[in-house]
Amino acid sequence: MRIVKLKSLLVLALSLKTIECYSSETSTELARSFEVAYVSSKTEFIEVLRTDAEGNQEITKTNVKGGYLAWSPDGSQFSYYGKYDDRKTWSIHVMNPDGSNRTRLTHASNKWDYAPAWSPDSKTIAFARTYRDANKKGQNEIWTMRPDGSEQKRIGGLNGGAPIYTPDGKKFIFHSQFEDLSSEISIANVDGSDLVQLTFNDSDEWHPDISPDGKHIAFMSNRDGNYEIYVMNIDGSNQTRLTFSDDANWYPAWSPDGTKIMYSTISKDGENKNVYLMNKDGSAKERIISDSEYAIFK
Repeated sequence: MRIVKLKSLLVLALSLKTIECYSSETSTELARSFEVAYVSSKTEFIEVLRTDAEGNQEITKTNVKGGYLAWSPDGSQFSYYGKYDDRKTWSIHVMNPDGSNRTRLTHASNKWDYAPAWSPDSKTIAFARTYRDANKKGQNEIWTMRPDGSEQKRIGGLNGGAPIYTPDGKKFIFHSQFEDLSSEISIANVDGSDLVQLTFNDSDEWHPDISPDGKHIAFMSNRDGNYEIYVMNIDGSNQTRLTFSDDANWYPAWSPDGTKIMYSTISKDGENKNVYLMNKDGSAKERIISDSEYAIFK
């Protein structure tokens, strides 16, 4: 998938909301078309925005509520989490981009299954599971399963959330959870071995995403007092802050060509949620989707 620099202001009517795309003369050249799945913050429904080389725009509304979206490698499906039992149970699902063929994959009651991620060969979905055990102690686990929900198993030795595969499928990047409840970005083999901590801060380091070439990790952190987007090398070196905002900045996602990072912003009062795009060095920030969050490129 490639993305081009938007040449003019694009205003898309979607139900009662507007999606705004702004041009940026300083932006890195984007490919000629792109496809983004996201969640409307007004309706909580998953939606898909497509734009082509001629500037035509199309939005698909699935009428399915969910979050933490992840496209399958071939783009034929995406996974997400849905909520049950008055939000006490979160479960992983898959469905087609138009909302059809919706299938629930996990059914563990009173557990929060979230942040699904596909392996590069499409054979496995990793996800996080959070719950309180019999002693009321919080547990944060990494699990895997087949895309049909079979062969669910916990990855021993890994405690944390938001796992994502490296491009070669051999390792997980995730935010590890420690006994002091601090969260750090870590990397480990997919069998749970060879765990290496990459960040070392008395703060929340969450939701990593790895660049398509496997060389850089984008993540969110509140180490400077506000949730901002950071980037670092795969070995944890050269940690660099990219956003500087009064809003909280969440869920970084790399563009398929590795030149851009998309992220969500949330105002302090929680009322305003938007999706922004920037160059991988943090320059040329532009709002691309209003009233939305959890955005990911196809």
